[in-house]
Amino acid sequence: MKSFITRTISAIVFAALMIGGLLWSPIAFCGVFSFIVVVMMYEYLHITLGRRLCLGQWLSIISGLLLFVGVFSVRYLGVDPSVLFALALPVSLIFITLLWKKENYSEYPYLLSAIVYIALPFTLLNLLAFDYAGRFNGLLLLGLFVILWASDVGAYLFGMAFGQKNGHKLFPSVSPKKSWEGYIGSLFVSAVVAFYLAKFDVLPFKMIHAVILALIINVFGTLGDLVESQLKRNFDVKDSGKIMPGHGGLLDRFDGALIAFPMAIAYIYIFGLI
Repeated sequence: MKSFITRTISAIVFAALMIGGLLWSPIAFCGVFSFIVVVMMYEYLHITLGRRLCLGQWLSIISGLLLFVGVFSVRYLGVDPSVLFALALPVSLIFITLLWKKENYSEYPYLLSAIVYIALPFTLLNLLAFDYAGRFNGLLLLGLFVILWASDVGAYLFGMAFGQKNGHKLFPSVSPKKSWEGYIGSLFVSAVVAFYLAKFDVLPFKMIHAVILALIINVFGTLGDLVESQLKRNFDVKDSGKIMPGHGGLLDRFDGALIAFPMAIAYIYIFGLI
């Protein structure tokens, strides 16, 4: 019972921060998601490198933060895109630190993959949060997160109901508890949620595009979840962190978004939906 209460309170606080960051103001959006990027990068680097290459880890995190804040400044404040060249300094310093840590050369790719895997996907959120005039509207992003969360809820409920005893395992070598029954349920729930989000104009798209986006988020969100599960399995880690009592780390909460949202954003831009 105590564990359930802890998880519930943690989930409520998490949801409140997310909704506030997406709907309150551009500065709140920047603050909340900058914090998320920094924490997720720290968790990823802690999993892969532990206490090794500490200077390189901080340079990597600084690079990721500069990337997010830089694109935010370009979209919201109209800052010249050349500001992004500031990234060159910490990224270059990452390589320069090789001069003193030759024995750890094989571990350096983790410092760069943290930027590509975590900072870059969340930086792309700025493309949906602001239009070209710099006007902020986090409602669309909230709708995409709601679809992702609905997919997780659907997978859990259908998996518990139909996939536990006689279910068919989805990817047992990576995540033994996931079942095809749960996955099909997640597809159904995410599509239904997207339908109603479009109906009430949370997603400003035609119904068919909203449902396709739900399928994209569902498929790639599931793959993102499996990718992070494989990462933790390879490094013999149960949770990415402890920042959310009862839920683990932020990387555990946003693993699906890291792969799903770039694909969803690509679809939105390719078809000129905004």
